[in-house]
Amino acid sequence: MKFLDQCKIYIRSGNGGGGAVSFRREKYIEYGGPDGGDGGKGGDVWIEAVGGLNTLIDYRYQQHFKAGTGVHGMGRNRHGAAGDDVVLKVPVGTEVLDEDHETLIADMDEPGKRVLLLRGGNGGWGNDRFKGPINQAPRHANPGQEGEERWIWLRLKLIADVGLVGLPNAGKSTFLAAASAAKPKIADYPFTTLAPNLGMVDLSPSERFVLADIPGLIEGASEGAGLGTRFLGHVERTAVLIHLIDATQTDVAEAWRTVRGELEAYGEELGDKTEIVALNKIDALDDSVIEMQREALEEAVGHKVRLVSGVSGKGVTELLREAYAMVQDRKAEIAQEEADQSGGAGWTP
Repeated sequence: MKFLDQCKIYIRSGNGGGGAVSFRREKYIEYGGPDGGDGGKGGDVWIEAVGGLNTLIDYRYQQHFKAGTGVHGMGRNRHGAAGDDVVLKVPVGTEVLDEDHETLIADMDEPGKRVLLLRGGNGGWGNDRFKGPINQAPRHANPGQEGEERWIWLRLKLIADVGLVGLPNAGKSTFLAAASAAKPKIADYPFTTLAPNLGMVDLSPSERFVLADIPGLIEGASEGAGLGTRFLGHVERTAVLIHLIDATQTDVAEAWRTVRGELEAYGEELGDKTEIVALNKIDALDDSVIEMQREALEEAVGHKVRLVSGVSGKGVTELLREAYAMVQDRKAEIAQEEADQSGGAGWTP
């Protein structure tokens, strides 16, 4: 299945059905009076976050969605049926943006979340609604109300706990394959990964988290170089970033600075996220070179650097357990913040 993380679609709610002009015509009823029914309400447009989806590819082949029109009212006080609703099913983590691609309408960040985007038009009243002591035989009814329409953007930000960042060919896909059951494309050339990949990491039956691998960043990515920063949105929601550095390259410190610069230029608080820096591909080097590279990188980073190998698996489990502990700490902090915010808002006897 192809990966699509943003698209523009047209949505329209249904028109309301028109009211009916009708009069009773039964035999032996001399003054039957009006009996025109109301029109049905037009269909609404909803959006719903569902689990099991990780792409917006369905909206590549259909970009226009229109809810049903309400049925017109009929005689004998028969009201028209409401129009069919349209429900847009999207992956969890999808943002709904206005046509300007900036104004946030809804954030579908929880499974089962359902938001009304457009309300259908009300049905028109039939002439039975207008009868009275003065006008006992009204010969007019209301038309149905027009529906609403707009263009919107859908932008997917994958829900993951930990994100993998680094230069192209840093070994992120190999690390993802070693850490989870995901099977990303792996090759010995840059930009092998062209779309984000997700993997479920199972450390134990009770220790699980989602790991996201995005295409590599190069210098100038914030200005559109390479694949740019298009996919950085998929690690915005993560609690921790694992920054992989290729230990076989000449200047590991410069590699770290390049990616850090692009993360900070992107904004969205990516530069402030907790970061675990790791030297990858240590299986290809001897101990003296590894130690030299480690010292050079720690001097630039300012804290401890981990040593891992996605090919041999060395250091991978330890790194994942450290990331999992940080994810749990972050979740506890968020829960405490929410508890503090809602603590004094409730009713107290």
